[in-house]
Amino acid sequence: MNDTHSKVIGYILWIFGFLGAHRFYYGKPVTGTIWLFTLGLFGIGWLIDLFLIPSMDREADLRFNTGQYDYSVAWILLTFLGLFGVHRMYMGKWLTGILYLFTGGFFLIGLIYDFWTLNDQVSIKNAKRFS
Repeated sequence: MNDTHSKVIGYILWIFGFLGAHRFYYGKPVTGTIWLFTLGLFGIGWLIDLFLIPSMDREADLRFNTGQYDYSVAWILLTFLGLFGVHRMYMGKWLTGILYLFTGGFFLIGLIYDFWTLNDQVSIKNAKRFS
C-alpha cells in the first residue's frame, strides 16, 4: 500500500484545521475552502475531523502516487515558503518557482491554485518517473 501522506502532519495541520489546512493536505480542496471561510464549519466540523483524519489519510494513500517527491515536504514548503516558489523548485518546476519568487506567488493567484492542486501535481510528477 502507498503511504503518501503522514497522519502526524495531518494532525499538526488539524491544529490549524479551522482554516482547512488538513483538508487541503489530504486532497479535499472544496471542503478545505469551506473550512477556511467558515472557520471549520464554526468549529464543529473541525472537531469532528479529529476523528476523520485516519480515514482521510487512508483515502489519500489510495488516491495519490508514491515516488521521488514527498507530499509532506511539498506541503510544508508550500505552506511556509510558497510565496517564494520553493515548493515548485522542489518539484523541479524551476521557471514557475522563480516566477513565484519575484511576483509573490504569482500575485497570490498561483499560491491559491497550488493549495487546490498540489497533491495532483506531486502525484503526476511521481507517476512520470515510473512511466
